[in-house]
Amino acid sequence: MLSKVEYSHAGGQVEEPLADAVRGALSSAVHNAAPPVPEFSSTEARLAYLRWLGAMSDRLRPKKPEWPVRKEFLETVWYESKRAGLDTSLVLGLIQVESNFRKFAVSSVGARGYTQVMPFWTRVLGDGDPGKLFHMQTNLRFGCVILRHYLDRENGDLFLGLGRYNGSRGKAPYPDAVLAARKNWIVPT
Repeated sequence: MLSKVEYSHAGGQVEEPLADAVRGALSSAVHNAAPPVPEFSSTEARLAYLRWLGAMSDRLRPKKPEWPVRKEFLETVWYESKRAGLDTSLVLGLIQVESNFRKFAVSSVGARGYTQVMPFWTRVLGDGDPGKLFHMQTNLRFGCVILRHYLDRENGDLFLGLGRYNGSRGKAPYPDAVLAARKNWIVPT
């Protein structure tokens, strides 16, 4: 199980009532068990992905020094970001702020894992096992699906969507921190 719990200072999502249709759609998005295997429509798309992977790998090396671990993490971030229609740099910025890339991070309010998902989400959308939030792909999937949900609720407004994700809607420190961290993960084109 867990050998060490690493505490995070990030906030947590607020449990809100969800319409059955929204709950069903989010639950379906979380349960689609497709593996994070990149598929590309063209050679150019594959080359762009490989450039991204190389650039991100170099930047992430201080946090995840082992290549296989770093590669699996980045492949999963890329896959789950794209799957949720999110920019990978936004997701990496969120992870940097939320957990500083620590798989077993736990906040003072109980949020867990890389994307600091609150345990109530496993009850609302999953099987109720919050321990699964320490599984990399599960945590990244929940985090991306929840962030997409909040951005949709805020009509794409990053400031409000990020604030809702953190439970601090309308307050600047958290969205500002994520948007600043996002700049570390942008690949020049």
